[in-house]
Amino acid sequence: MKILRKFVYGLLAIIGCVIILYFALPSYQYLLKAIIYKYPKIDQYTLFHNRIVKAGNPLPWKLANEYNKLSISDKYLDEFKKNETIAFVVIKDSLLLFEQYWGGYSNQSYSNPFSMTKSIVSLALGCAIDDGVIRSVDQPVSDFFPQFKGYNGKTLTIRHLLTMSAGVDMIDSNAAFSSAPRLYYGSDLHRVVFSTKEIAEPGKRFIYQSGVTQLLAFLIEKATGENLASYVSRKLWTPMHAEEDALWSLDHKGGMEKAYCCFNSNARDLARFGQLILNKGSWDGRQLVSESYLKQAIIPDTTLFKGTSNEVNNEYGFQYWIMNYKGMTIPYMSGMAGQYVFAIPEMNAVVVRLGRQEGDRQIWLDAAMDLIAQKTGSVDSK
Repeated sequence: MKILRKFVYGLLAIIGCVIILYFALPSYQYLLKAIIYKYPKIDQYTLFHNRIVKAGNPLPWKLANEYNKLSISDKYLDEFKKNETIAFVVIKDSLLLFEQYWGGYSNQSYSNPFSMTKSIVSLALGCAIDDGVIRSVDQPVSDFFPQFKGYNGKTLTIRHLLTMSAGVDMIDSNAAFSSAPRLYYGSDLHRVVFSTKEIAEPGKRFIYQSGVTQLLAFLIEKATGENLASYVSRKLWTPMHAEEDALWSLDHKGGMEKAYCCFNSNARDLARFGQLILNKGSWDGRQLVSESYLKQAIIPDTTLFKGTSNEVNNEYGFQYWIMNYKGMTIPYMSGMAGQYVFAIPEMNAVVVRLGRQEGDRQIWLDAAMDLIAQKTGSVDSK
């Protein structure tokens, strides 16, 4: 009983300190939210203010003849359920072949794709280059924000931001005072991003840092003179005929989009970003993002080393991941807890998986290949 009493008193003391910090020091208010809500979840968009990404010209996917006449093989369903999958969509030859939803979700339900959002920011950057408001990926970041000059005599460029090789001191972890919870639960993205320091030569090492994508977003906003949600709506979301408005979570009312994470949408509409990759940046005959930019975006920057190792980066391009799967090279968007959009050029297919637990990404591809095999009547994938 005495031990329990000490534990309770200690817990109350910690909570009291956090409450004091919350009211006395606004910059630490994120800590209380982090304690209450813990790890980010796919349905937390209601915790934040959100800006609408308008779907200005909605048009549903055309349906394949076999639409939803196929079924996920029993050998995969246990993994789908165990990892709390909420949505699975397969697009084949630009047609909706299959979709299934679980846990009360539907083709209109919002969920957070987390870091898949980084790839959307990359596409927006490509649009800004096409618009001429950014010269190229090799333009110095200091042209927009003079405080980011680079390190050890090497200039920090937009390319370094895109490839996560900026050499800054941001740390992606769930530790209380790291940048990740401050970015997610905090109310001042500008303060977090612009208090970061350059500590290493850019363009040397791939180190995954969400705050770097947020800096990219500030740069796009400054270059275009437009908030990110409006720009993405005008340049991508509306031209791609998204069916539903997206909700982009903000750091505070009227504030900045959480550009590294929180583009809340549904599986059907998120699949359009995968189709855009297959279309080499075009939609309905209109080039939304230049093909030359996309070619760079979905190829790993092998001039970089991974973290502190001597292993060459072979899996990350311009905010896109790249994987090898059964002899195929697949660029994909990826978010925590197993949010994926895979673009599969060799199959002319897009696969979207959304859920609450990570699971094995190969399972989602295996299940999709099985569905496509059912469609074509070919032998089941091994």
